[in-house]
Amino acid sequence: MTQSPTSFFATLQPQPADPLLSLIKLFREDGRAGKIDLGVGVYRNDKGETPVFRAVKAAERKLVETQATKAYLGADGNVAYLDRLRALLFAQPAPSDLVGLQTPGGTGAIRLGMEIANAARPRTRIWISDPSWPAHIPLARIAGLEPATFRYLDPATGLVAFDEVMDLLRNRAEPGDVILLQGCCHNPTGADLTPAQWTEAAAAMRERGLIPFVDFAYHGLGTGIEEDLAGVRIIADLPQYFLAYSCSKNFGLYRERVGALFVRTGSTGSNLAVMSNLALRSRLLWSMPPDHGAAIVEAILSDAGLTGQWQAELTEMRARIRGVRALFGKVPGLAVLAGQQGMFAQLALQPEQVQTLRTEQAIYMAESGRINLAGISLEEAARFITALGDGQAAAS
Repeated sequence: MTQSPTSFFATLQPQPADPLLSLIKLFREDGRAGKIDLGVGVYRNDKGETPVFRAVKAAERKLVETQATKAYLGADGNVAYLDRLRALLFAQPAPSDLVGLQTPGGTGAIRLGMEIANAARPRTRIWISDPSWPAHIPLARIAGLEPATFRYLDPATGLVAFDEVMDLLRNRAEPGDVILLQGCCHNPTGADLTPAQWTEAAAAMRERGLIPFVDFAYHGLGTGIEEDLAGVRIIADLPQYFLAYSCSKNFGLYRERVGALFVRTGSTGSNLAVMSNLALRSRLLWSMPPDHGAAIVEAILSDAGLTGQWQAELTEMRARIRGVRALFGKVPGLAVLAGQQGMFAQLALQPEQVQTLRTEQAIYMAESGRINLAGISLEEAARFITALGDGQAAAS
């Protein structure tokens, strides 16, 4: 008698659905008029649209006429794209011990950087702000690192709890630990380090032998393209660091998956070892990076006219986000939002309050209370403020 084979997958357990993806599905299935989506992290204009940048459209037309091949890129990706990003991000000339590689979005850059950190020093501890982007800790774990957290936000002021950040850097972290910081427009809080605080933090990291890992996903959506670089430029003076860059938000290239990882190795003698390890692991993770989005960014940054058009569109986006923040800032208990930066804010709501807003008002947001200010129209913002109820749910 033939025995029934045991299922190959019998030991697998169902995993919880991604909360944000589940929220997107619930929102789509809600048939109520006037529903509001504050969850998904994409920019929308006041009409609720996520348009293709005009500069992107122009660059794509140019590529249709001039691109000669769709053959594979090398393991490091579009070299001209990387060169343009170096010129945009770093003081020139860039240091000779800075290596870079194109990645599928900022997430790919973070994962690859964490893989290399673990390859260099297995089970290295990486410190991540609490709160932070929800994928940071799972990415660290799957790469083999040991995540730990530090308190980041002062709920009383809506600003960075800088004393606690410095306590981490001076006392809690050990030499060789990795410190993950967001370059600007902190997700989910919108609270950023000031240039003076970046300088103090960088000095402590240099003194203690800590390795910065900068997640730079919202460049240009805070104060300005140059202004948002303040922290990155300060960190870039340190002898070793990781920088994960994303073009999803600031070029509107969400589905094209455009990113880059830059690593300062500490000496040109280490460049080959670091770069060869990056190439090997990227080959095993995604083989070759996708070309189209990087080619668009390279075309925009290589043409003064397109660069100016892109910068103007970013200015429009910043102005709209600031307008929404200013509206929230007039509400008692929410005033701190006006002084923060970028797309996201963290409201002091309990999960049951979030659920009530969803079921009774058709207002969708993450259970943590994180809201996407760049996804709400001014009219929706006014209705949302009313739904919150006279400032009873204050911003943290």
